[in-house]
Amino acid sequence: MSGELDHDGPLSRNDVSGPVEGSLVQANSIAGGVHVYTGSRSRGVPQQLPSAPKLFTGRARELTDLTAALDSGNRPSGTVVISAIGGSGGIGKTWLALHWAHQNKDRFADGQLYVNLRGFGASGKPMCPTVAIRGFLDAFGVGPAATPVDPDAQAALYRSLVAGKRMLIVLDNARDSDHVIPLLPGSSSCTVLVTSRNQLTSLVTAHDAFRLDLNVLDKADGRKLLARYVDNVRISAEPDAMAEILGYCAGLPLALRIVAARVSAQPEFPLTVFADELRDCSARLDALSAGDAQANLRTVLSCSYRYLNAEAAAVFGLLGLAPGPDISLAAVVSLTDLPALRARAVLRDLELAYLVTQHLPGRYRMHDLVRLYASEQSTRDTPAEARSAALRRLVDFYRHTAYLGERALYPIRKSLNVEKPSRGCVPSRLDSETCALAWFDAEHACLLAAQHLAARQRWHKCVWELAWALSSFHRRRGHLHDDVAVWRAGLDAAYQMIDPPACGWAHRFLAHACTRAGMQRDAYDHLRHANSLTDRIDKGIDHSSAPAEPDGVQQAYGHPPCGPSWDDGQALAEISHGLRVYRERLHDPVLEADALNAMGFLQTRLGRPHEARTSCESALALFRRHHDAVGEAAALDSLGYLAQHTGQHTVAVVYFHQALALRRDVGDSFGEADTLGRLGKAYAALGLRADARKFWRQALDQFHTQHRPTEAERIRQELAALHALARHRR
Repeated sequence: MSGELDHDGPLSRNDVSGPVEGSLVQANSIAGGVHVYTGSRSRGVPQQLPSAPKLFTGRARELTDLTAALDSGNRPSGTVVISAIGGSGGIGKTWLALHWAHQNKDRFADGQLYVNLRGFGASGKPMCPTVAIRGFLDAFGVGPAATPVDPDAQAALYRSLVAGKRMLIVLDNARDSDHVIPLLPGSSSCTVLVTSRNQLTSLVTAHDAFRLDLNVLDKADGRKLLARYVDNVRISAEPDAMAEILGYCAGLPLALRIVAARVSAQPEFPLTVFADELRDCSARLDALSAGDAQANLRTVLSCSYRYLNAEAAAVFGLLGLAPGPDISLAAVVSLTDLPALRARAVLRDLELAYLVTQHLPGRYRMHDLVRLYASEQSTRDTPAEARSAALRRLVDFYRHTAYLGERALYPIRKSLNVEKPSRGCVPSRLDSETCALAWFDAEHACLLAAQHLAARQRWHKCVWELAWALSSFHRRRGHLHDDVAVWRAGLDAAYQMIDPPACGWAHRFLAHACTRAGMQRDAYDHLRHANSLTDRIDKGIDHSSAPAEPDGVQQAYGHPPCGPSWDDGQALAEISHGLRVYRERLHDPVLEADALNAMGFLQTRLGRPHEARTSCESALALFRRHHDAVGEAAALDSLGYLAQHTGQHTVAVVYFHQALALRRDVGDSFGEADTLGRLGKAYAALGLRADARKFWRQALDQFHTQHRPTEAERIRQELAALHALARHRR
């Protein structure tokens, strides 16, 4: 070291040979090392990582991705490697970061720095970056006397100390990007690992960070994590309880570790005790506590909730109350009574905080345990009247949009007199059959959940109308048991409303639903109840409670269904009775066509082909005149069935192919499966075994998908017989 000092006397020159540590020494010539005591520690290699998590489980893909980010050769020259691990509270961000850091310690010869920034701590006070920098300087042995007063100068000194060094810097639990940026080194030789409950978008856009979002553990890894704590003998002894516990924890690592800690602490308790505690939704979060703040799921989630602004907190709470596995943006608009743009912005804030996930474009979901916490906050912070109004807007959204979807699927049917939606409810427009089917497919689980919610709230008319609006979709897509369930709820709602006509229609819908689900005895009972109620209304009995056609419900499937275990003659008589009602009283040609087609089907089975042809052709003409493609396909299928029974298999093939094309065009999966089965049988009768096998296999796949075991077994027997015949002929 050399320098010149100009005092009022002659110029002095300082010459120092050897290392200098501490303050500048002013002298003439000094040989040897100069050491000035300043109170600082001797400098060593920082080793600040906390201990590695001993029971770390899974995350193989994420560990590989972190290593790949470090090894990537595509980064701009001079850019520091930054990996940002994001996810909700309790998802295991810190465990992943520390596990990877310890696995890769040998790659950082100059040491590791670690700081918990407390961005989402129980105290609610994030650590200031300047405090973190002071800690890093201390790790390098920079004492108070050598530490600049100015924070910017401290940051500059920190960057100077890590420049050119192979170091790992772990910034755990950051609040946001601004919390992290002052701590970033300027040297590309360093690697930075950040964890946060915020998506740290600025780190990605401005600093080329690699973002790694953590999801829940899959069932296999969740089971492995519990098995690290719990004796295998206990697990093997109670597999059902173990499966329940895994289900209630829903793959959240913190929840699994809390349960595991409690199970380990009470080895004499059977696992069913803990499964029973978790089974009760209202007490599940209470059960997910092991005593301290870091092992209490409710406390951990509260650290995220407290940082939400008032609007986001309110929306978060309402989302916790919403029924169904997920929710669309359009449904959120009605739930929250917010404009679409504002609702989207609030959802984005919740996404950034990892409290909701947009798993599909425009569709959002919460982890099950986060949903429970959100529901608790809404119950605590939102008045009961406001919660009820929000849920009614949401149910009305599903009910009115489903009604519009039903109208798009069957525009020729008379309209249902649905009451106006609640103020703030904004139903979606479904202008085409294609849009309606796509909406029903996406919202099906939510619609079922909305009906359950309406039943719990005793909104009986909503329950009945949701059942009605779902029936056509269920029929097309083959949701057999769902159709039975919604109409059982609809029937109960109709009786609660003391509405005999609505009860009659519900019984009639249930008769159809039970027939398609293979519940023939139940179907016949509901049919008898429906006709009895219709007769009572016709005779003036029960008129006082409701109009004969409740709110214009003439568009139900009017003809009685027919099943293989029924007495065909009696069923035909019931259908003839219904046909007169539709012609003379309701004047509904679609219901008339349905009844005629059912009559033709039964007349075929009864060996009355001429009457069957007249009935089926009359039905076909009516369906075509009123542009009912679903009904047209059903009539063509019935004509094919008639041709098949009269030995005209080539004619049957033609009819079945026409019916199949229509059913596929309109998305009638249920009818498609039936037609495929009959088409296979027609080809088999013609000796075209390859064609028969092809269509039977397609039918078998459809029956499996639709959970129709009886039909599936029949097709398996047909295929087995075809295979045996082929072997015999060889």
